[in-house]
Amino acid sequence: MTKRPLIVGLGGTVRAGSSTEKALVCALKAAEARGAETLLLGGAFLSGLPIFDPRPGDSHPAQQELAEAVRAADGIIVASPGYHGSISGVIKNALDTLELTRSDPQPYLSHKAVGTIITADGWQAAGTTLMALRAIIHALRGWPTPFGAALNAGAGLFDEAGDCKDQKDAWQLATVAEQVVEFAQMRAGR
Repeated sequence: MTKRPLIVGLGGTVRAGSSTEKALVCALKAAEARGAETLLLGGAFLSGLPIFDPRPGDSHPAQQELAEAVRAADGIIVASPGYHGSISGVIKNALDTLELTRSDPQPYLSHKAVGTIITADGWQAAGTTLMALRAIIHALRGWPTPFGAALNAGAGLFDEAGDCKDQKDAWQLATVAEQVVEFAQMRAGR
């Protein structure tokens, strides 16, 4: 591959320093270590997006920024908290906003590997949220990576430096990043 793949990270919550955004940052660092360029559209950005309105009309500059980032991306990593068994509203709104790409030659998440990261206070919410997110990615024509990270945030996931306390969690985040980057490199090599 002659250029570094661009991996866009979408995720976080309205709360600064959330476990979800920290997990996404760890995954993006792992993607960079594998040679990727990364772009984080975190909780502050996503929570500032207007609610997507499918009626014809002008879109907000932040909505256009999101659509352009996804268009340019070679791969995506989406990180969501598990809220009541599913993804958060800010993540769903961001994914709904991809409707702006519907008329593109490759709309939505077409031909992109999409890694998934879920943080939740318990395994049940993590599992159901992971399944919901993977179903949405399929509906958006994306290719979910074989591995999706599900982290139980109940005991605290990160140390003061923002690193995973548990090596298994670090492995999960690195595996998601590895699969997204590897897929992007394989597609570029076609």
